Amino acid sequence: MASIDDIRANRIKKLSDMRGKGIDPYPAESHADYTLAETVEKFDKLSKNKKPISLVGRVLSLRPQGAVVFFNFDDGTSKFQGFIKKGENISDEQFDAFQEFVDIGDFIEVSGKLFTTTRGEKTIQIGEWKMLAKSLRPLPEKWHGLQDVEERFRKRFLDLIASPEVKARFVMRSSIVSELRKNLDKNGFIEVETPMLQELAGGASAEPFKTHHNALGADFYLRIAPELYLKKLLIGGFPKVYEIGRNFRNEGIDVTHNPEFTSLEYYESFSDSVKQRAFAEKTLKAVVKKVAGKSTITFDNQTIDFSKKFAVISYLDLLSRYALIANPESITLEEIKLKASQLGVKFAPGDSVEKIMDNIYKKTCRPKLIQPTFIIDYPANYLPLAKRSKNNPKLVDAFQLVIGGLETVKAFTELNDPIDQSERFANQEKNKQMGDKEAQPNDKDFVEALEHGMPPAGGVGIGIDRLIMLLTDTKNIREVILFPTLRPKQ
Repeated sequence: MASIDDIRANRIKKLSDMRGKGIDPYPAESHADYTLAETVEKFDKLSKNKKPISLVGRVLSLRPQGAVVFFNFDDGTSKFQGFIKKGENISDEQFDAFQEFVDIGDFIEVSGKLFTTTRGEKTIQIGEWKMLAKSLRPLPEKWHGLQDVEERFRKRFLDLIASPEVKARFVMRSSIVSELRKNLDKNGFIEVETPMLQELAGGASAEPFKTHHNALGADFYLRIAPELYLKKLLIGGFPKVYEIGRNFRNEGIDVTHNPEFTSLEYYESFSDSVKQRAFAEKTLKAVVKKVAGKSTITFDNQTIDFSKKFAVISYLDLLSRYALIANPESITLEEIKLKASQLGVKFAPGDSVEKIMDNIYKKTCRPKLIQPTFIIDYPANYLPLAKRSKNNPKLVDAFQLVIGGLETVKAFTELNDPIDQSERFANQEKNKQMGDKEAQPNDKDFVEALEHGMPPAGGVGIGIDRLIMLLTDTKNIREVILFPTLRPKQ
């Protein structure tokens, strides 16, 4: 079997030979009368016309049989069969050039008449052809047979060519995002864009990536969330806003975490978490019905039913039920550390009660929640941007939605009391000084904005990548991100 280097050298020689014969292997212009999908759809009508048509695509297979060549090509919309026969509707020069220069992976333009083979294959018989882009490396034959799975992510372009199911997953992703956007637009939300580079990385509890702007001589952070800027827009008079975009968090990589990920966040003035809970449930049910065609999906061999009303349980009740913590609302730092050690849950020396408790929840509680379940009533220090519960000021009016053991939605009634917000930021600052790298910064600019008055509001964040995982029955987040973050190759 020829090596990659041998194949490449042979194709470079073909490239040189083509140019020597005055053939441009990379012309700027191309022409197609129809996409291949349209050609398949309209085949009966087009073939009856007996008129030549032009098509384009990448050659995926070549089956030469002496003076006859069958080949398959793909333009990204569908595959189609081509047929070329020496001395029949094509010049000898064109036929010989096809056999000499065309390889699997090349992009070509062909012109000819449609017909059906004796085996019933829809086919175009080539009368003319031209090279559109000469490939120098071969396509993978059995890409999924490679032992190094990471190569699929590093060379996603080849993964997409070799694996129709992978390509279909990303087409589905686009459809899901489109449906979310349509639903928000229909309900009066407007789409906005907020800064990716921020002076302070706020809006979530996460360690940020830091960078430096030379002209300004200042450090900036890649955003960990768009939340604070979106709430400033509520202050500025936009009643309903949303943003779909990337966030960046300097955290570990696992099957549900990638340092660069996509979120949808939307905020509504004169709303609260209860109203947003109902809207989130309605939205997700509509999206599932639209993209799946039914109200049930399968994820990790479990049937998940979106037709029923979503369950609701308090965060502290979950910890009591599954982690067997008798007093989660009043547990001390030493007690929670002891409990974590007993459960085999890791924590850092500077971690707060809330952070250790959350780690315990993720290990013992979250995997138990398969059917759509809203978790409510979180400790106030756990969510420093959420409004306190009117029934218990030690808790906040918030919820998360867990489906199939995955956190897909986080939301709350937004804190609009500038005094309370300032105090919560101060508490976060103490956590940061104790070593919590994910504690939120004391954003005095945001507090000042709140002092101008922010209406009561509800805000929702949806993890797009995890939602795609659910709806495509995918277990690894890297399978739903086109180009996931990978360790650099040495």
